[in-house]
Amino acid sequence: MPHRSKSSSVSNLPLILNIDDFKGDFSFDALFGNLVKELLPSLQEDEADSADGHGIGGTDALPNGHTRTTSDATKVAQGISAPQFPEVDALLSLFKDSCKELIDLRKQIDGKLNNLKKEVSTQDAKHRKTLNELEKGVDGLFNSFARLDSRISSVGQTAAKVGDHLQNADAQRETASQTIELVKYLMEFNSSPGDLTKLSPLFSDDSRVAEAASIAQKLRSFAEEDISRAMPSVGAGATASRGLEVAVGNLQEYCNELENRLLAKFDAASQRRELSTMSECAKILSQFNRGTSAMQHYVATRPMFIDVEVMNSDTNLVLGDQISPNYVARGLSKLYKEITDTVRKEAATIMAVFPSPNDVMSILVQRVLEQRVTSLMDKLLEKPSLAHPRPVEEGGILLYLRVLAVAYEKTQDLARDLRAVGCGDLDVEGLAESLFSSHKDEYTEHEQASLRQLYQAKLEELRAESQTLSELSGTIGRSKGASVASYPPQEISVEAVTEFVRWNEEAISRCTLFSLLPATLAVNVRAVFTCLLNQVSQYITERLVRARDSLTEAASLRERFVIGTSVSRRVAAAATSQAEAAAAAGESSFKAFMVAIQRSGSSVVIIQQYFANSISRLLLPVDGAHYAACEEMATAMSSAEGAAYKGLQQCIETLMAEVERLLTSEQKAADYHSPDDGMVHDHRPTNACTRVVAYLSRVLEAAFTALEGLNKQAFLTELGNNLYKGLINHWMKFTFNPSGGLRLKRDITEYGEFVRSFNAPSVDEKFELLGILANVFIVAPESLSSLFEGTPSIRKDAQRFIQLRDDYKSAKLASRLSSLWSS
Repeated sequence: MPHRSKSSSVSNLPLILNIDDFKGDFSFDALFGNLVKELLPSLQEDEADSADGHGIGGTDALPNGHTRTTSDATKVAQGISAPQFPEVDALLSLFKDSCKELIDLRKQIDGKLNNLKKEVSTQDAKHRKTLNELEKGVDGLFNSFARLDSRISSVGQTAAKVGDHLQNADAQRETASQTIELVKYLMEFNSSPGDLTKLSPLFSDDSRVAEAASIAQKLRSFAEEDISRAMPSVGAGATASRGLEVAVGNLQEYCNELENRLLAKFDAASQRRELSTMSECAKILSQFNRGTSAMQHYVATRPMFIDVEVMNSDTNLVLGDQISPNYVARGLSKLYKEITDTVRKEAATIMAVFPSPNDVMSILVQRVLEQRVTSLMDKLLEKPSLAHPRPVEEGGILLYLRVLAVAYEKTQDLARDLRAVGCGDLDVEGLAESLFSSHKDEYTEHEQASLRQLYQAKLEELRAESQTLSELSGTIGRSKGASVASYPPQEISVEAVTEFVRWNEEAISRCTLFSLLPATLAVNVRAVFTCLLNQVSQYITERLVRARDSLTEAASLRERFVIGTSVSRRVAAAATSQAEAAAAAGESSFKAFMVAIQRSGSSVVIIQQYFANSISRLLLPVDGAHYAACEEMATAMSSAEGAAYKGLQQCIETLMAEVERLLTSEQKAADYHSPDDGMVHDHRPTNACTRVVAYLSRVLEAAFTALEGLNKQAFLTELGNNLYKGLINHWMKFTFNPSGGLRLKRDITEYGEFVRSFNAPSVDEKFELLGILANVFIVAPESLSSLFEGTPSIRKDAQRFIQLRDDYKSAKLASRLSSLWSS
């Protein structure tokens, strides 16, 4: 609250402001009210009224909680506007004094603030100094702690070393104590040879068998080691070692006796299926040779290895009354499943009994493969003799190979099943593989021998079929002048070649099964495929040669029945009949050879497709194997190609021989030198030409069907050239007049149209030139020179033709031509 000052000019009680008026929640309205309430008593009354009846009269609420009445506000407003307000001077004086007081208060406050700033700055400096000192103290404390930690660590290490020394000392003490005990026991065993009656009760107490076994093993190891060290020495050392030999012998005897007792106890528990007792015995026995004897004893006493009925059942299940691959496969699948189930049951017992179950499983699985499976394989897989193999009717070598493949595949499946059951560290797949090592070493030779055996059997079958057909058709033996051969040629059978490929494909599948490495596989595949190449090459070549023999026989018949020039009509008629029979035989042989050629091509295509689809991919992993196989295939087929080439040459000779016979027998001199020269011309080809074209058209249908591509083009081109030469030589025997020349030209046109079907441009060109040459018989002598102006290359042949004109001498064409050619 403000109070009055002595210096106040208002009613001798000037207003003094206190600094406390500005503390807390300051309100200007409250301050103003306190200043003027003594000068304006009405303000107090209004405030009292407002306090008595708050909200009745009009009041204004102030921010500091005070209220202002409406009447007071009206009075103030009236006092300002009206000069009659008497307190105005007093209020002005009061306000001026208050302003001065406020200025003084501000100065006081500023002074106090400056003092406080200085004091704060001083205190801050002191505080910083204190903090620095504290930081130094803390650093010193940290250093002390570090030194203390290092000391503690050093003390701890020392204590650990002391503890290690104490532990070592205790261990040494324990070892020394045990050594004393062992030495005492060793002396007991070293007392006298074979005397085990004076041993400590430990070695006869059945409840302490495990401890006794452990001590006995330690004593025996020590004694044996001592003897081994003393062996090189002499003198006293040798005497000492002989003393320990007594202990070694007694210990060995005791260990054997103890091991036998434990094994007997183990067997008795095994009979009763007391797994806990078996486990206890197995654990103790594991101290003797790491338990090997116990594990081997357990495996050896399994019924599957000692029961004779089980072994006989295996044989009956797989072999049966007659061996066949399917029967063996079913039997092995059933047997191997039983073996796997038995091993799985044994595995459960082994896991519960033995401390090292993986070692026992390894021994068990090894025994299964080496005894049970090997015994069965010895009976099942009997190697055939390559010199005297079993006949094909009884299965041959192929039966052995098929059974071998089935047994190998099923045994590998068994190995994988046993691996899944568990076999320790045993390489069960490798062990199963080794069971067949002796068979795999000679596998390729047996496979090739089987293919050769099958091939020979197939040839015998085909030969027998051909013989049967011969007997049925009545062609056995050579009839007088009618039959071509004593037996019909055996045709090439594409079905037989397909069967060769099927055998080879089966053999390749076995190669893939038996050959684990790509290089080995490539070698075996190549050997088997080469066998197929040799068989197909031999088969095709032999049949082509036999087909050629028919052509050769037909040729010999033609030569035998050549008609002489001075024979009787009867003889000529008989010879003609025989010649026609020989021609029919030649035509039949020609068609048969073309069928052989066609089937040879089909067979080669089958081999090529088989190589591309099945063999090639197996050879590619090995460098050079694919190329070498291609070379072998080309070499193998070269002999067949040679036989085919020679046969095609004989076919052309056969055709030309018949063409020559037809021309000789059918061509008449009057065909080209008609006495009716100049009369009506006959536009038909001669009878000889018609017969030749008809014959060739009929016979060559077989060639058009059998030959393809370049082979067909080469054959027809060669035939066309021979036909051209044969016709030239034939026509050189005749004389031509102009009408005969026209008839010749008609024949040439007929021949030209026929050979056009050969699609041989060089042959077509020759027959076109023949048409031009025929004009020399038609034109007048004086016009001959104009015929060859555009084709000087045919002058030589034209000169020969001109000499065949019937007017060659009368027209003196020789001198005229000589002057023509010279000019």
